Amino acid sequence: MGLEGKTALVTGGGSGIGQATAYSLAGQGCRVAIAGRDEEKLARVTEAQPSGTPIACRRVDVADRASVNALFQWAQTELGAIDILVNSAGINIKNRSMSGMQPEQWDQMMAINATGAYNCMHAVLPQMRERHDGLIINISSIAGKRALNLGGIAYCASKFAMTALGTAVGLEEAQNGIRVTNIYPGEVDTPILQQRPEPVSQERRDAMLQPEDVAACVVTIACLPPRAHVAELVIKPIVQAYA
Repeated sequence: MGLEGKTALVTGGGSGIGQATAYSLAGQGCRVAIAGRDEEKLARVTEAQPSGTPIACRRVDVADRASVNALFQWAQTELGAIDILVNSAGINIKNRSMSGMQPEQWDQMMAINATGAYNCMHAVLPQMRERHDGLIINISSIAGKRALNLGGIAYCASKFAMTALGTAVGLEEAQNGIRVTNIYPGEVDTPILQQRPEPVSQERRDAMLQPEDVAACVVTIACLPPRAHVAELVIKPIVQAYA
């Protein structure tokens, strides 16, 4: 199944996995809108997109429910009903230990990584229920399946929350023809690496996944027929242990 005529909204679309996913979906003929906090980044992504299919953009703070609701009202006017939602907005911090981070950093991480995904799902589900069709893909993390020191306390907790959210909603909404997929990438060479406690070498970056690798998984899942549900997918670089 192709994606001609389908619509997709990608949060965190200003860079990294979100940007690559938007380009890949547009390249398959999907009408795409991206959203994120940085309007300049969003504009650069829309201007540089390679497929020739226009990509719309709008600023959003996924942690702000009113901002999210306004985004989906705009998206429905701009694109029509949303067939595919990709929750790719996410952050991390440098001081990742329990002793090092501040309580307000915990709040911020949970608000963006977990509540942000909830806000977007809550906003899009009514139209998907009405059509008895829809696909939601959450870009979680291996740190959302196995707590890792590398991810840090707040990041792991927020991604575990995203994992549980996606799994539970997928079980609940299956009766409405709605599929929810959690994707768990391992290390990916994206701008979030700038928030690592220690600088990442170019050699290590070269061994990591690239954003387009994860985007290819999104496209593959989106192209499946409605009867096929990929509940979970782990993708990691071959050099990274999964334990």
